[in-house]
Amino acid sequence: MNKTANQMLVIFGASGDLTARKLVPALFNLYKGKHLPENFIVLGASRSNMSDEEFRQKVVYESSYLKERVKAGQEDFIKAFSDKLFYEDLGKDYDTDYTNISNRIKELNKKFGTNDNFIFYFSTPPNLYEVIAKNLSDQGLNDESKGWKRLIVEKPFGYSLETAKGLNNGLQKYFNESQIYRIDHYLGKETVQNLLVTRFSNSIFEPLWNRNYIHHVEITNAESVGVEKRGGYYDKSGALRDMFQNHLLQIVSFIVMEPPIDASAEEIRNEKVKALKSLRIMRDEETLAKNTIRGQYLASEIEGKKVKGYREEDDVDPQSMTETYAAIKFFVDNWRWKDVPFYVRTAKRMPTKVTEVVIHFESPHHQIFKDSDMSNKDNKLIIRIQPDEGIMIKFGVKVPGQGFKVERANLDFYYSSLSETNVMEAYERLLLDAMQGDATLYARADEVEAAWSFVDPILNYWENSPDVRTYGYSAGVWGPKNGDDLIEGSMGWRNPGEHMADDPGFCVIC
Repeated sequence: MNKTANQMLVIFGASGDLTARKLVPALFNLYKGKHLPENFIVLGASRSNMSDEEFRQKVVYESSYLKERVKAGQEDFIKAFSDKLFYEDLGKDYDTDYTNISNRIKELNKKFGTNDNFIFYFSTPPNLYEVIAKNLSDQGLNDESKGWKRLIVEKPFGYSLETAKGLNNGLQKYFNESQIYRIDHYLGKETVQNLLVTRFSNSIFEPLWNRNYIHHVEITNAESVGVEKRGGYYDKSGALRDMFQNHLLQIVSFIVMEPPIDASAEEIRNEKVKALKSLRIMRDEETLAKNTIRGQYLASEIEGKKVKGYREEDDVDPQSMTETYAAIKFFVDNWRWKDVPFYVRTAKRMPTKVTEVVIHFESPHHQIFKDSDMSNKDNKLIIRIQPDEGIMIKFGVKVPGQGFKVERANLDFYYSSLSETNVMEAYERLLLDAMQGDATLYARADEVEAAWSFVDPILNYWENSPDVRTYGYSAGVWGPKNGDDLIEGSMGWRNPGEHMADDPGFCVIC
C-alpha cells in the first residue's frame, strides 16, 4: 500500500452539508483506522463566519453523522481528531482576494509540518470551480516545486458535453490534468471495484465475457425514496444526468473494458475511455424512440402511507417533465460485445433500494432437458453493489429423484460474511486514494467527455422532440409497465422483491 505523506486538506464549501455528512466522518474513520499521517490537518473555508472552535463544534461535536461512529469513553480521542480541524472565513464571495487563506495555509503548513502537500476539495457548485482554481493559482498554490498540489471536484461535472468541456478547460488553465481528481463516490464501493477483480483475476469468467456466451447485460439502480429535499436540483437534472451519465456509465465501463496492461491508474483509465468511446451513439429519432423510455412517479400509497407524486414535491415545477425513471437499451461497437444488448435503468420511488449488475448467459446450444422448469436464460451472474453487497451465480441442478427434473440453485458470497474485515465506506477509500496520489477510481477529462458524448443525444431528444412521452408509474412499483417491453423476448427486468402498489400501466402524463 502507498504511504500517506504529511499533508493538508483544504475544503472549500466547508460549511455545507457534504462536509458534516460525508467528509468529516470519513476522515474520522481514517484517523481511527490509523490511515492518516501524523502530520495531517484540515482547513475548512467558506463564506460563513466561524472560528476554529465553532467549526469543530459544528462538524464534530454537534454532528449526528459522527455520533454513530463514536463510542463512550473516547472523549480524548475525539478531541485529538478535532484539534486537527481549522477554519478560514472567505468573506461574502468565493471570487475574492485569497491572500488571507493563502497566509493561513502557509502558517499551518509551517506549524504542523505538512511539507507543502495540499489537497483542495471543491465542495461547491460547479460554476465556482474555475473561480477557486484561478484564485489559488494567483497565490501560487498550484506550484508543485516544493510539494504536490491536488484538486478534488464533486459531481455534477457538467450539465452537457459542452459544459463538461468548459469545466475541464477552466480547471486545466490553472492545474495540470494529473492534479485533478473528479470524484464519483460509486467507484469507492467495494463491489464496483470487485467487477475488475471478478473479471481479471478469475480464469472461469474472462473466457466467457463476450458475445459468444453472454445473451444480454442488465444494470438496475433503484431507490425507494423520492427526491426528498433535492427537488430544486433534481428538477433541473433528472435521472439521466443524476445517475446514468456518471455512476452507471462508470459501471458499464468496467463491464465493457478490455484487460489493461497492468493495474496502474493510467492503464485502467485508458481502457475505460476506450470502452465508453465504443458505446454506439444513438442519433436518429427512430432509434432513440425505440431504445429509451422515461417516466415519472405518481402519488400512491405504500404500506398504508400516502406518498407524494413527483410534481407535488417541494421546489418541483407542477408541470415538470423531468424524468425520475430512465431506461436505456444500447449496443457496444467492438468485437467482444457485437450485437449484445445492454439494458440500464435508474429510478426513484421503487419498491426497494438496490443496485446490481446481472450478466445473462446464453442457453446451451443443444437443450436436452427441454421439459425442465428451468427457462432458457436461467444462468446468471449477479453482482450486488448495494445493499447486501456480494456476488451470486445461478445455475441448474438436478432435483433428487427419478428422471432429470432441473431447478435453479444459487452459489453466493456476501461481503458481510467477512466479519474480520473492515470494509471502507466510499468516501474513506476515495479520500485515502487521493491522499496517496492514486487516481484509479477518479474520472479523467476524456472519460467524462466520452460519457457525455453518449448521453447528450438522448437528452436532446427527450428535451426537444414533441413526440417523446413521459410515462407515469405509481410510487412503489418497478417503473412504467411498458418498461419491460424494452427487453426483447418479453423476458422483462429482474426485479428483486414484489410490487407494492397498483401499476397504472401505460399512463402518459405529458
